[in-house]
Parts: sequence; C-alpha cells; structure tokens
Amino acid sequence: MAVNDPQSRPPPFDWESWYEGIGGRSIRVPEVEHWFRKIFEEQMPNFAGPVAAKRREFGDPAAAARAVKASARAAGADLVGTCRLAPEHVYRGREVSHTHAIALAVRMRWRAFQTVPSPESAAEQARVYYELGRVCLGLAGEIRGWGYDCEIGHPVGDSNLLHLPIAIEAGLGELGRHGSLIHPELGPLLRLASLAVSLPMACDGPIDAGIGAFCDSCMACRKFCPPKAIPDDRDPGAGKDPQGNDRYRIDTGRCFPYFARNYYCAICLPVCVYNHKEWARDFEGHKTKLFPEVVMNEPPPVFDGIPETERHAYPKLGRPQ
Repeated sequence: MAVNDPQSRPPPFDWESWYEGIGGRSIRVPEVEHWFRKIFEEQMPNFAGPVAAKRREFGDPAAAARAVKASARAAGADLVGTCRLAPEHVYRGREVSHTHAIALAVRMRWRAFQTVPSPESAAEQARVYYELGRVCLGLAGEIRGWGYDCEIGHPVGDSNLLHLPIAIEAGLGELGRHGSLIHPELGPLLRLASLAVSLPMACDGPIDAGIGAFCDSCMACRKFCPPKAIPDDRDPGAGKDPQGNDRYRIDTGRCFPYFARNYYCAICLPVCVYNHKEWARDFEGHKTKLFPEVVMNEPPPVFDGIPETERHAYPKLGRPQ
C-alpha cells in the first residue's frame, strides 16, 4: 500500500541537528564506536538484497506467520510479532509499499546496567543494535529466498518505519510511562527493529497485560530521571493507547541533552520495577544486583531549538508550552 503523509505523523529524528544544537557530540566510547562502525560498514550495505523468482506458497496466512516467527527466532530475535502496516507506522514524508510489518526485539544484558549511565551500558546498547542488524539480515534473507521482497527498518540509520507503534500493534508489549516498550516477562530492557513485507500472514494484536495500569501508580522512572523529562500524568494531546487511555509522552527537550552527554543515559529502563525480580537477572549466571547504581548528574540546559515543523511533538514539562 502507498502510505499517505498526514501531518500528525512525526518526521524522522534528525540526529545531527539535535547534536549540533547542543554543541556537538562529546561521548567517546571505543566499544560503541566499534559496534556502530560494524553496523554502518558491514550491515547497512547489505540491507537490500535479491528476491527469488519462485515464490513459496504457504497455504494460509497462519502458516506464513509461523514460518516468519520461526525464522526470526532462529536468527536470534527474543521477541517477534506481526501486524498490518498502517500509516501511523511510517514517518512523515516517507512511503512504504508493503502491506505487513514484522516487529523484532532483542534483550539487553542486565549485567551491563549495574551502573547507569556508564560506558558499559552505552556499549551494551550499541551491541544490541548490531545484534538487531544481524537478526534483520537473517530474516530478510529468508523471506527474500521465499520470493517476497521486504524492507529492513533498523534502529540505527535512516529507517522509514516507526518501531515502537509497530511493536505495540504486533503485541510485543505496552507503552510505559518512560516512553519505551515494556514486555510482560522481559521488562523494558529491549531494543526494537522492524521489517516491512508484502507477505500475507496472520496478524497478532495489542495486548492488555495491566502494564499501563501499573505505570499509572509507579513513578520509579520519573523519580530517577535527572533532567525531569518523564511526566507525572498522561498527555491528552498524545493520542490513545490500545486500551483507550491517553498516552504518556516524554519531554525530548529535557531528555536529549542529558542522553547525549551521559553515555546515552537509559536510566529509566533498568530502574523500571515492572516484574523487576523476573527480568533483572543475568541468564548466563553472572552475579548481579537487583537494582542498579544510578548516577544522577546535573542536567545540561534544556534544548528546544529544532523548529516545530521539523521535529516530533513533545510536552515542555515545567516550562511554557
């Protein structure tokens, strides 16, 4: 389907303009640079690929969905779900010609978030972005081998796809107060990617695991947010979640400067207490703490300098809207 361009959709995030607005990039972590270099040099040139001339016939959409999920897990995905591709899944000004989306998630290792922010937590985020690229390439190669074209939406680089709304629609979890996905069992310590494909397959749907209701009463992420970018209340102007509630929306003007000066922050993820005892452990046997050491540095000045027409909408918490 050709997707229209309603102004309600956000434009792609202009990383370079945001960094330029706060005085440039200042974080240097060799391991982060290592993973990003491998993503840009080894993976991205291979995101497009040949499609087999003969198509595999699955018999019915449910069989196709099962094949996709089995291939995604074999490629290394921890979570996978499917949904119809909708206009709200595509950035403003972009167009995607496919009918369905595949949501993918890879979990981050808890042992890297014992102190946050830290060089270790920054490196783990970069490592998982690389893992997501590996998963995307493996699954895309399988789908193209079945005779169906697909488009990789990687979280690093210039994707056309909005990963979070796709993941919610595909049943991977619910939106938390901190603006990130929370899975009922694996918590929020995840990273997301998406594929767009015109393969008729059965679709999953949004879940209601009580996560949104939990977030309404828990404010751990807000209390541990040094720049005070996480709201007290839901935002009536942010649209509705699948349960019909107003969504939470963070203040990017407060969040980004801190994120960009403090090892890509991510404090809000390991301090999230939803099912904390279940997911905040190391599955490979490393000794870890239940709750991280949180470094609460003084936040840098707020930055709202990107023109409103060129950025997504966000609330200006604690200052004139």
